[in-house]
Amino acid sequence: MTDALLDVRDLVVRYGDMTAVDRVSFTLAPGETLALNGPSGCGKSSTALAVLQLRRPDSGEVRFEGRELTALTERELRPLRPRMQPVFQDPYGSLSPRHRIRDAVAEPLKVRGRWNGTDGPARVAELLDRVGLDPSYGDRRPHELSGGQCQRVGIARALASDPRLLILDEPVSSLDPSVRAGVLNLLADLQDDLGLGYLFICHDRAVVRHVADRVLEMRDGRVKSEWRPRSPDAAPR
Repeated sequence: MTDALLDVRDLVVRYGDMTAVDRVSFTLAPGETLALNGPSGCGKSSTALAVLQLRRPDSGEVRFEGRELTALTERELRPLRPRMQPVFQDPYGSLSPRHRIRDAVAEPLKVRGRWNGTDGPARVAELLDRVGLDPSYGDRRPHELSGGQCQRVGIARALASDPRLLILDEPVSSLDPSVRAGVLNLLADLQDDLGLGYLFICHDRAVVRHVADRVLEMRDGRVKSEWRPRSPDAAPR
């Protein structure tokens, strides 16, 4: 795929004698949702960490917007990292309990030198509104919000960097069923509006049927099959 946002080839990740990711390959187009589905321990999260270069792969290639990431130094990766943002499984654990919500959302702007006292607060309010939260929530701390609201804050913080790719690692698995649909619908709306690519990691086949354009079924560190949820009876048993 010549216009791929993300192109992963023969990715290998080892932990000692254990191979967690074994020659995994895939592409992801702009505006597409590719799901990695499979049981715990099958290599989904290790694949995500290697894509983000938070855990350097032992071999293979990871091309993002045409750049080969595995060959870059940490300094060379720094300007690319804002364009690849993670959203984590635990919405409370990903936020500091000491910081107000507005500070959590503002942090990426400050780290990247895009903060000023005039425009910065307005940008934070805009991001909170974008994810369906009243800007007044910026005065609260994480323990004053529900899990679904905290996950929306995590998404707002990711959007602050103007990413092209979100790595969503089990983003709704810790949420009550009653709020999952709202977060999934938010992600769908953001993708439509911003053209984001999603690498969506999930063990729940019902969820990936709802959100994914394509699904890679993983077992024992390998991709065992690929299927398209929108095709009737497409999912392997």
